[in-house]
Formats: sequence, structure tokens, C-alpha cells
Amino acid sequence: MNQEKHPVITPYEGKFSSILLFGPPGSGKGTLGKFLTNSGKQFHLSSGDIFRGLASDSPAGKLFYSFASQGLLLPDEETIEIWKYYVQGLIATNRFFPRTQDLLLDGIPRTVKQVEMLKDYLVVRHIIVLEVENREELLQRMELRARIERRLDDTSVSILETRIELYHSELNEILNLYPPHLVTKIDGDQPRLEVLRDVLVRLSHVLSAGPNSKK
Repeated sequence: MNQEKHPVITPYEGKFSSILLFGPPGSGKGTLGKFLTNSGKQFHLSSGDIFRGLASDSPAGKLFYSFASQGLLLPDEETIEIWKYYVQGLIATNRFFPRTQDLLLDGIPRTVKQVEMLKDYLVVRHIIVLEVENREELLQRMELRARIERRLDDTSVSILETRIELYHSELNEILNLYPPHLVTKIDGDQPRLEVLRDVLVRLSHVLSAGPNSKK
């Protein structure tokens, strides 16, 4: 008698409780995200880390680097497809627990279309925006990071400037899609510890509550 086979691992089908982290490239989102992950109920997920982790000779990797080498964004459909696949992998390997952790999303959504595409997957609890006006400081940080981490997508000043322009061109339209009370803006020109202080002081009630607090 044939027995019906059931999958060993089934995809998580609920929505992910999320906190979005915005800031121009080089603003310190990654540093902030890592600290909050170690001290709260968040799992920091950087889209840049996802894409840079793609094998350069894979179809997805070739596509990513063809855009990143020009400072451009990966197309929306492919971005969300890769992101979904990666998140399910985190769940399947017990690294992210969606019932007890928020996703602290860094670098996604990056366009208005991505916001719409993610509505079926995210419950956005809050949005943190790091505001940095000192562009020269951003470029210096990014160039230093590129040298230290050997980032192929941070290789020239023109590419870095293109990435900053792309970020600013979409930001206001993206934020306008969310209720204003969900958005907190932080002065990202301050020293890193002062940025962290402001985030914790203003958002400790959000960061400490976790997914079970959403109504």
C-alpha cells in the first residue's frame, strides 16, 4: 500500500512581525542592527548581506553583480524572490523564530513596488530612519568598509554616489505609504553610541515588546 508522503519541512505561512531600518549606505544600519539583535527580540536581516552572499557564478549572483557593479538595485521581483527564499531558510535551520522574534529589516523594501509586494508577508510594527546629512562622511565610511570587507559593490566613488542618490530618490515615497506614528527619525550624524542611545531611549517600548505585542 502506498503511503502519502508529507514534506519534512513546510514553509512558514504567517506574516513576519517587522521593524524596518532605513538610512543611506554607510549610515551605520548594520552596526545598529547587530547590536539590537544581540540585546533584544529582533533578528537583523540585511539585504546587502543576502545578496553579497550569493555565489558569484550562480544565476542569482550573476544578476546581482551585474546591477551592483553599476550601483543599481536588483529588479523588484527578483529581490523579493531571493529574500523570501532566504528567510524560509533561516526558519528551517532554526536561526530565526518568527513567532517570538521581530525581523529587523535593513535594506528592504527599497522601492514603492517592494512595499506593495511585501504586504502579504510583513506586519510592520515600527520604522527607524537614520538621517545623515554629511555626504562626505558617508563616502569615507563606505570606501573604508569596501577596503576592509572587500565589497565588490562599493568599489568607486561614482558607484557609491549613485547608491546614495537612489536611496534618497525613493525614501519619501516609501515612508508616505506608512502611518506617520510608525516612523521615528534619528540623527545619524552623531557618534554611533549616541545614535544607539537615542534609538533605545525613544523605542525601548517597541524593541522590548516583540511580536506577541502586535494587535
